[in-house]
Amino acid sequence: MEALIRLFAFSALAAIGLILLFIARETLGIVSAHDISRAATGTTALEVYGAEDDVAAEVYNPEVELPQRPSESVAEHLTPSANPSLVQNLLGTTWQPVSSQPKYGLLPLIVGSLKATLIALLFAVPIGILAAIYAAFFAPAWLRETIKPIVELLAGFPSVVIGFFCLMVVASATQNLLGTTFRLNALVAGIGLAIASLPIVFTITEDSFTNLPRQLWEAGLALGAQPWQVVAKILVPAATPGLFAAALLAFGRVFGETMIVLMASGNAPLLSWSPVEPVRTMAATIGAEMGEVVWGSLHYSILFLIGFLLFVVTFTLNIIAEFWIRQRLLRRFRGLTT
Repeated sequence: MEALIRLFAFSALAAIGLILLFIARETLGIVSAHDISRAATGTTALEVYGAEDDVAAEVYNPEVELPQRPSESVAEHLTPSANPSLVQNLLGTTWQPVSSQPKYGLLPLIVGSLKATLIALLFAVPIGILAAIYAAFFAPAWLRETIKPIVELLAGFPSVVIGFFCLMVVASATQNLLGTTFRLNALVAGIGLAIASLPIVFTITEDSFTNLPRQLWEAGLALGAQPWQVVAKILVPAATPGLFAAALLAFGRVFGETMIVLMASGNAPLLSWSPVEPVRTMAATIGAEMGEVVWGSLHYSILFLIGFLLFVVTFTLNIIAEFWIRQRLLRRFRGLTT
């Protein structure tokens, strides 16, 4: 039995490693794809539109009218000097992958992901911690046994259901309450992400409070402190590692969420920190564009780069939350050696 468990554990680690290697391999295609893209844009206008009058150009979007004859401005636009380097392109502020000169600026996607995530944490972390405090220290036993399963049941809700709820209910209520210009924005997406991450914060925080020594609670009451004083000045500081772990795991959960932000954020790559403007996150960009991208193109490789960044961020946060905060610091607060 022990050998079987070990086999499953190593198989899971091997699967994670293979996924990471696959994403990294596809990401490395950026170099070759960028060279091909620069070579293509470095051709002359005659090579693009055809040297003969009866040769028609193959156009990606037939609705866009191209000039019949290559003009000097077109030829100048297609010279390699007009193309920024790959690093400059990735650090740009515009995400416009389908155009005559594609722009792959990741800053709007990174800012959008961080903005939606921070809004979600501002809702989920305080509510989850307060609910866990009530369930662990103040609620009757029968109510505590009822609250915890109900909140944990929320973790099983499909993301598309939460996204649909935000699209139809939360968006309208937010616009009517705040009078926002955009019905779908970062605030609506953040509320949906908060709903999805609330069970994580509540469960981990409640378990942290439950695992604290009962003597801390009894000693505080014996010294004459009120119950809320014992919680605020003794128990919450003692459970700080668990609270940080809950916040980090919630961050990793919402940072990589796709369907909720795809449905409720407005899905516009705007570089803005305003919570009432539409956003596009990194995960939503992959979900929206991967199905239509040209295989092996620069756009294809950059989408894998975004996926690689998401994988690294979420995996690193999970490692920190589990092996550093939840284990090492929690043992220290309990007075055990590390």
